[in-house]
Amino acid sequence: MVGVMSELADLFPGFASHWINTRAGKIFARSHGAGPALVLLHGFGETHVAWRQIAPRLARRFTVVAMDLRGYGWSAAPDSEKGEAYSKREMADDVVRVMETLGHVQFALVGHDRGARVGFRLALDHPGRLAKLALINIAPVDDDFGGGDLWRLGRARFLGVEAPRPEELVALDPADFLNDALKDSTKEKSLDPFGAQALAHYHAAFNDPARIHAFCEDYRAGATIDREALLADKAAGRKLLTPTLVLYGETTFPGLGAALLDAWKEWGDEVSGAAVDSGLYAMEEAPEATLQALENFL
Repeated sequence: MVGVMSELADLFPGFASHWINTRAGKIFARSHGAGPALVLLHGFGETHVAWRQIAPRLARRFTVVAMDLRGYGWSAAPDSEKGEAYSKREMADDVVRVMETLGHVQFALVGHDRGARVGFRLALDHPGRLAKLALINIAPVDDDFGGGDLWRLGRARFLGVEAPRPEELVALDPADFLNDALKDSTKEKSLDPFGAQALAHYHAAFNDPARIHAFCEDYRAGATIDREALLADKAAGRKLLTPTLVLYGETTFPGLGAALLDAWKEWGDEVSGAAVDSGLYAMEEAPEATLQALENFL
């Protein structure tokens, strides 16, 4: 993967690059700015590049760290079976390690999709770490929302099937699978919001058998290890102690905004919500509205 870096456009000019040692291996991150620390976590099929339109502007007020989750982008993809290396608890520990290495004991966190799952887990396990938490386009894992986005739901079920069947099918044409996953979860069913340069980053990271396996392990963990941990937390009455914003695309949760927010309020007393006119990929489909909502909250 390192050899591919020089062939891809630098979409974060002025940001420093970091390779940080964790239990998973080296995690890649970009950082820039001044002020309180803020970490940005991407979702499925993407990398830190998903934040290219938002991170530079947030860096005017915050010390921004945009990192690649383990198994994604330029970060290490550790070996795993049955999702064990891709539990959100393990991935949240990566975030803590990255931020501590960069000198940030406490920070705010904005997570999208899979990254939001990691942020949710981090908030439950390490509540003192987070000043604020923003979760983009997820519902509590034990609730069934977003039925209007059938591709997203079907993809989660498909990738979570026992190895190696999903890996074998995705590997037949990784670029086509990724393009369909991205396009079909947008409001306009188009790749236009991503742009050629970002797509080149996503394709480069996706076209690797080890990473295809990592994506599947991420979803396997979500359906088993992560779900069981959250159900145990809920049964024990554990709560989000961090002020939390639930930001959602109106076509990802069609007509379900109020119900979605009610479900999240079961997890915490300081939960608020906001909607943007987008599908799943709010940061790229509606960057201005997403940025405004985040700035208002943060």
